[in-house]
Amino acid sequence: TDLYRGSAARAGHTALLPLSINSHGFIADTADQAAEIYYPSYAAAMNKIGRERGWPPVSRPQFDAARTLRGSDFVGGPDEIAEKILFQHELFGHQRLLLQLGLGGIEHSAMMRAIELLGTRIAPLARAEIARRTGST
Repeated sequence: TDLYRGSAARAGHTALLPLSINSHGFIADTADQAAEIYYPSYAAAMNKIGRERGWPPVSRPQFDAARTLRGSDFVGGPDEIAEKILFQHELFGHQRLLLQLGLGGIEHSAMMRAIELLGTRIAPLARAEIARRTGST
């Protein structure tokens, strides 16, 4: 973000340019449930891409590391996802979050639940907390 914003400033942009976090993820009622639903399709997709690009197969420990607070993926229950959004907002000050929810063979009902949790629990909580922290409305 420093490089992005520094480059923008050197190019003459005086206003803070918007920043988006874009990541893979999946949401369920609990973190364990999200991981168990998401991992099989995630591993299949990443392993297919990996074979094409010469990467080794993804392991469950790698997947679990990526879903931690400091990891790259947003996989968990509402509390974990909200915490991660807020943690990353402290680091990056982003204005948008784009989540690629699910990869491949996740049941429709589980995907709809993930969308519901994002829209009804996580987004309102994250928006309210960011507004409180930044003094914006």
